[in-house]
Amino acid sequence: NRCIFKTRIKKTEGIISTPGISYKYAYNFRLDLLFLEMTIRNFAIEYDALNDRNTFSNGDTLAGRVIVEVSKETKIKTLTVKAKGKADVAWTESQGENNVTYWDKEKYFSQTVLSVLPEDKADGSVTLVVGRHVFSFAFQLPYQGLPSSFKGAHGKIHYRLQGKLTRSLRAASKTDTKFNFLARADYDQSTLMAPQHGSKDKNVIFFASGNISMDIFLPKTGYQQGEGLVVDGEIVNSSTRKIVPKYIIYQKQSFFAGGQRAVHTTQILKEKGEPLVSPTRQNLTKVLVIPPEISTSIHNCRILKVEYRLKVILDVSFTKNPVIKLPLIVLPHRTSSNVLEAGLYPDLAKMNIFN
Repeated sequence: NRCIFKTRIKKTEGIISTPGISYKYAYNFRLDLLFLEMTIRNFAIEYDALNDRNTFSNGDTLAGRVIVEVSKETKIKTLTVKAKGKADVAWTESQGENNVTYWDKEKYFSQTVLSVLPEDKADGSVTLVVGRHVFSFAFQLPYQGLPSSFKGAHGKIHYRLQGKLTRSLRAASKTDTKFNFLARADYDQSTLMAPQHGSKDKNVIFFASGNISMDIFLPKTGYQQGEGLVVDGEIVNSSTRKIVPKYIIYQKQSFFAGGQRAVHTTQILKEKGEPLVSPTRQNLTKVLVIPPEISTSIHNCRILKVEYRLKVILDVSFTKNPVIKLPLIVLPHRTSSNVLEAGLYPDLAKMNIFN
């Protein structure tokens, strides 16, 4: 209100005036606005963590409180709390001399507690005395259809709590805070336990001769955060050059809007194997630990996708390196026992991947 009022006041020959309001009245009105804004000293919203990672999941109860601190007796008309989740993507591309921006959004849910105030008066209002006041609330999050929180190169999936306080003849006061949502794994057993295999061979012709080849195997596709990924392979070096196997796990972010797609890749980890001289035929096993802090795979968002790949490279001098890429699904590091006992994800319980 103060900012709006200031833009309407104009200065004429050194005297501040506004149509229909004298200088003295405007000055008093300005002081009154300042005094009213100081009535609410603090307006905040907070919630209770359910675990050490401060995450919530499908069907969890999100409980918290709204804190209102007032400097004088104040009548509160309404006090509402809203929980909501949505995704937004946006990026700009150059097309000739023009820049084109693509954007889209997707809403997942919006729940509102219409009033967290105790019943006081017939009109639902409450008069607060000087001091600090705490009002509790609770939401149950939806069981299905929610992707995990994520922030990427061109978009994000985010969840927020918003508080709104209204008084008669006053501008509404607002506050908000974000909370992290970690979706429970919702993949069937055949997808997670599907083994992966790739093969590649190449003739070496520049300043060398012979052939190099590799066969790479993964026992399954789904891995928890922090789990060891076992890579088995056979590498044959029949060339006249030394080769070095390299192992990379990378994240692929895809954003969709206006019939277009933007892709961003990030290397998660990289490790090298021992050099292999010629002639060599060797069976190798490499264990790569999925970093526990990376986000899970996201396949249930229309406008944003997060995928992971294992890339195995045979590094050879003076030639194009043969590469194998295999898909991975990164799962939450664990899930609550009550969900498994409730039978919501029986395939995962049978697999014992969350124990």
